[in-house]
Amino acid sequence: MCGIFSIFSRNGEPIPTQILHGSKHSLRELAYRQSGKQRHRGPDSTGVHVIPSEGVAMVHERLRIVGVEMGDQPFVSEDGNLILVANGEIYNYLELSAEIAKKRGSYNPKSDCHVILELYEDYGKDLLQYITGMFAFALYDRTTKEVLIARDPFGIIPMYVGEDAAGNLWVASEMKCLVDCCSKVETFTPGEARFGKVGDLKTCWQFQQSWIKEVPTQACDLALLRANLESAVRSHLQCDVHLGALLSGGVDSSLIASIATKIMRERDPNFRLKTFSVGLKDAPDFQAARSVAKYIDSDHKEIIFGIDEALDGIRDIVYHLETYDVTTVRCSLPMLLLARYIKSTGIKMILSGEGADEIFGGYLYFHKAPGYEDFHEELVKRVRQLHLSDCLRANKVAMAKGVELRVPFLDTGFVNHVMQIRPEDKIPGPLNKFGGEQQTRLEKYILRAAFADNYLPDEVLWRQKEQFSDGVGYDWIDSIRRVATSHVSDEEFAGAAIRFPFNTPTTKEAFYYRCIFAEQFPGESAARTVVRWVPRLDWGCPEDPSGRAQAVHQFKSSLKNSI
Repeated sequence: MCGIFSIFSRNGEPIPTQILHGSKHSLRELAYRQSGKQRHRGPDSTGVHVIPSEGVAMVHERLRIVGVEMGDQPFVSEDGNLILVANGEIYNYLELSAEIAKKRGSYNPKSDCHVILELYEDYGKDLLQYITGMFAFALYDRTTKEVLIARDPFGIIPMYVGEDAAGNLWVASEMKCLVDCCSKVETFTPGEARFGKVGDLKTCWQFQQSWIKEVPTQACDLALLRANLESAVRSHLQCDVHLGALLSGGVDSSLIASIATKIMRERDPNFRLKTFSVGLKDAPDFQAARSVAKYIDSDHKEIIFGIDEALDGIRDIVYHLETYDVTTVRCSLPMLLLARYIKSTGIKMILSGEGADEIFGGYLYFHKAPGYEDFHEELVKRVRQLHLSDCLRANKVAMAKGVELRVPFLDTGFVNHVMQIRPEDKIPGPLNKFGGEQQTRLEKYILRAAFADNYLPDEVLWRQKEQFSDGVGYDWIDSIRRVATSHVSDEEFAGAAIRFPFNTPTTKEAFYYRCIFAEQFPGESAARTVVRWVPRLDWGCPEDPSGRAQAVHQFKSSLKNSI
């Protein structure tokens, strides 16, 4: 996991110094300075490659995870015509490397992302058909002066693009590198690649699956579901550094930790996974996390934080997140404290359970889905907006402290498998809720049922979901809401629609975060990169995103009925 930054001249020629935001800066100096705003993403090294005669600057901030000795970027092809900066992990790089070696006689990749360069030489812009993983990259072809930029299907890795007053193209992992130089800034669409000359980039690849447009009809096979998730976790364990796992005590992170432990013990029977929890004293998540840690025999650490300690970081977290969404801010402050601690232990890669709620329908408001089709459509919407909420939070908070976070639930193959399962097997609440016998089913039932044999304690496997910001301690939500609200007067809030006509804040808490964001990321284009996470109001759900706000919280169900 790293940070990438690039500037590409609109006409493939030198960029006049007056356009470089002050003649004191050369192109190299400007690129190094702007990329420095995301240097926390790559604390191990900074690589710079500049071609002044073509108006190209490419910078890479590296966190060394795979190919520690050889993988510093930017990568340059042997003939010097291709330059690549890439952020992420290519999980099938060993298989791809073997195929490349067959064609070339020999090939030793410098890191997992190095295969992108080789695949471009073989397949050009069509290389996206071959790679699997989480990624965002920019590639420059000097022979044609064309650019290829791409992002993984679900936006696990962040990427923004901007355009300055002269029409030059800017690319960065974080928006803070662009806002003071670009008049236009946008979030790069997940599951998309664009190719061509600057000013004329065209979409050359889009992630497409039938479940995006059609309601699936495939019945759930629990054994196949289990095998697919185990395979996803196995692929995500590839790294050359110490690893750990987040363990909130919810079923998602607990399953990932349990599966990872089983796999690692195939190699070393004495292996103990390092696991981490965060919360206020006596947080709801702690007891469940302890139970899991004991069950899987992990080396477990609880990080207990004080409310004031977390509240001190509100401005910092908005800066790192680059969003003013209430749900995301609430969740991220405790996680920032956790990431800092994990970094201090020497661990550079952690596993986490993000994504399960979106693909299985785990949020409590899904109990109010009015029908199977509506339920599936909402899942698709949540999956396609992951880059604006959970993925954004998980990546940027961990990377704020130089820690890579991996999310096996969002393995492309696993998402495709789960999203092809018919909604009637996944929908929570009353079985046959639209007619027939009335039994009840917990959210994410099929995930729990698939791992009911010796993976987790029953009290955790069948525990109702707590959203992370609730699970770290109920006092946390009440406190952050109270403190944020205290910063906004009635008079200020009355003018919210005038000050913020786009995404107008509807609470004082939301208004406070929006004001901080506007100071740090001025301009309408920055504000438009944010989509607020709220439950479905048209399903009768309250606007407050906290799980406790949902009527079904602490819902009592017959947990183990058949699907």
